[in-house]
Amino acid sequence: MLIGNVGAEPEVRYVDAGVAVARLRLATSERGYTLQNGTQVPERTDWHSVILWKKLAEVVEKYVHKGDKLYIEGRIRYTFYDDRQGQRRTATEIWADNMEMLTARNTAAPQADTNVKVAENPSAVAPSREEKDKDLPF
Repeated sequence: MLIGNVGAEPEVRYVDAGVAVARLRLATSERGYTLQNGTQVPERTDWHSVILWKKLAEVVEKYVHKGDKLYIEGRIRYTFYDDRQGQRRTATEIWADNMEMLTARNTAAPQADTNVKVAENPSAVAPSREEKDKDLPF
């Protein structure tokens, strides 16, 4: 599970029979802090390559942009390849199973919901806030 900001416009391509595949870079940050002995620990930012398929990729293509905050659930995949010098390299990717858009959208412009949840398994998507609020007794 990751919560972070999109670092650049996502790349979306279509492969085999029109299946959408999106790739984006997600930055996650850990706040800096001061230890009890006065040592300063600086803020740390990590970058993650996230791969999204099918409906997730189509949503990314329409609604996700640089700077947007996302919640991603997925699994880690390691890819091995040889670089131009013939050296063996490893790439670590997050293959997303679920995504939630956390960036609020301007209500004046016709945009997506402010809180959009998408999953590869449609039955795994939680009900929207409005649907949840209908069942509340107050």
